Amino acid sequence: MIDPITLAVLAGRMEQIADEMDATLFRSAFNPIIAEAHDASHGLYHATTGDTLVQGKSGLPIFVGVMAFAVKAVIDKAARDGDLAEGDVYIFNDAHIGGTHLSDMRLVRPYFHQGQLFCYLASVGHWHDMGGAVPGNYNPRATEVFQEAFVLPPVKVMRAGVVQQDVIDIILRNTRLPASAQGDLNGQLSALDLGVRRMDGLLAEYGGATVRAALDALSDRAEALIRAEVAALPDGRWEATDYLDNDGITDVALPITVALTVAGDRLTLDFTGTAGATAGPVNISKGTAIAAVYVAIKHIFPGLPANAGVMRPLDIVVPERSLLAAEFPAPTGGYTETILRMIDVIFAAMAQAAPDLVVANAYGTINALSLAGYRRDGRRWVMFSFYGGGHGGSLAGDGLNHGNAPISTATIPPVEILESAYPVMFRQWALRPDSGGAGTQRGGLGAVYEIELLEDSAEVFLFGERGRHAPKGAAGGGDAALNRFSYSQGDDWATPAMVSKGTGMRLARGDAVRLETPGGGGYGPASARDPAAVARDVALGLVTEQAADAAYGTAWRESVA
Repeated sequence: MIDPITLAVLAGRMEQIADEMDATLFRSAFNPIIAEAHDASHGLYHATTGDTLVQGKSGLPIFVGVMAFAVKAVIDKAARDGDLAEGDVYIFNDAHIGGTHLSDMRLVRPYFHQGQLFCYLASVGHWHDMGGAVPGNYNPRATEVFQEAFVLPPVKVMRAGVVQQDVIDIILRNTRLPASAQGDLNGQLSALDLGVRRMDGLLAEYGGATVRAALDALSDRAEALIRAEVAALPDGRWEATDYLDNDGITDVALPITVALTVAGDRLTLDFTGTAGATAGPVNISKGTAIAAVYVAIKHIFPGLPANAGVMRPLDIVVPERSLLAAEFPAPTGGYTETILRMIDVIFAAMAQAAPDLVVANAYGTINALSLAGYRRDGRRWVMFSFYGGGHGGSLAGDGLNHGNAPISTATIPPVEILESAYPVMFRQWALRPDSGGAGTQRGGLGAVYEIELLEDSAEVFLFGERGRHAPKGAAGGGDAALNRFSYSQGDDWATPAMVSKGTGMRLARGDAVRLETPGGGGYGPASARDPAAVARDVALGLVTEQAADAAYGTAWRESVA
């Protein structure tokens, strides 16, 4: 047993180690997606199972579950090879082994204490470009992973503390932006080095037995917390279905279905009925699907820690050969869109069981947009970024305007950073009126981004969703606006055939792209919204007069008078 005060101190110390690792990478990465958007994560993982023990507060929640699978892959490889040594660092991006997609580069380092393996430290970050057919790697037309990026299985980039330069040379030869990749790699290695130093200090102060006891206790407490939360729910079974627009290859909607069952202190999430594996890149690995469940549950019960103990009372059924259980070499580049829809259906099912615990759907797409070309001096440039939208209303209030996707704590790169790094100018970056769903609590607003090209030419690639199936309201709230994308060629504007996905769209100097992102769904019936709140929305330009009349009637006009 470990006393509560020591446990609290050690929990804070270990979380701080992960936080410092995050900060080290954020401050040293060359790539704005890591340095500015914070699309990365660090943590401590179990020496035998790979389970998440501790994760920093700044890292992406989706990586909590996924990195456990990545670490387990390294554990299994080390067991087969029989050559695990202090100072080893494994590197890989294989999405079918480690989850998410090929842009996320994983580094896993065994940590030894007094000559014995104690745990693993891991770092994951979204690299700017890893080769493949599309700059930035979000290729909506990919039918296998080889068209998405260079695939790297787990290999040692450091062997007993010695850098394996040949491995680094192979990686850098397979990216359009080798300087960026080298900088991100160095940042991740530095973060792991710092983690080792901080763990050395912690164990020197408290001893291995005490720290190990604390890790076991934290996992047990995480399990007890989630069991108590589930036990407070009514027993029963609830279902929900939502859709992806298409897979980028065939323009057919793809259902994602969940049946949520509460029985005492156990929770079952059964995704039977979800579409089968697709030709296009909206497939995800089973590990990614399980991680998405964790993120949804963490949103519903925000007091839960980032610890694998949370998953013990959950039974997750992922049907084989579905798009939630992709097998190599199925493309997985658009994993973000699929896990967002998984979260949406979990929220929709939970809203039937306990509507006070959930929010209406958020905007439901990261709108992965890449512009790429050559500067006049011949240098290659690739601008990849994701874009915000509205969050759903809830019992607590209106939804957040222009937030980031609920799969992460990442931030949207600032316009100043994007304009300084790339030959573009933002003509507009503004809230999108009428994009939030109507309700007692209105959905948050999406945004309008219009980006003009300042170089002679560029190609445009978009991987988005919610172009045909709007974010849903909850508890009687209205749906949000659909996603809209267009691009100009001279005086004419066009839209992709797949609506939310497109490749090879060409721009000349002065042409532009325009994203109009969805808002969040409304919560509760619109008829119950305070007319003064509607009048305030109209006065602020968040809702137009015509939309207010249509959704809420005209009583709000009396508040103005």
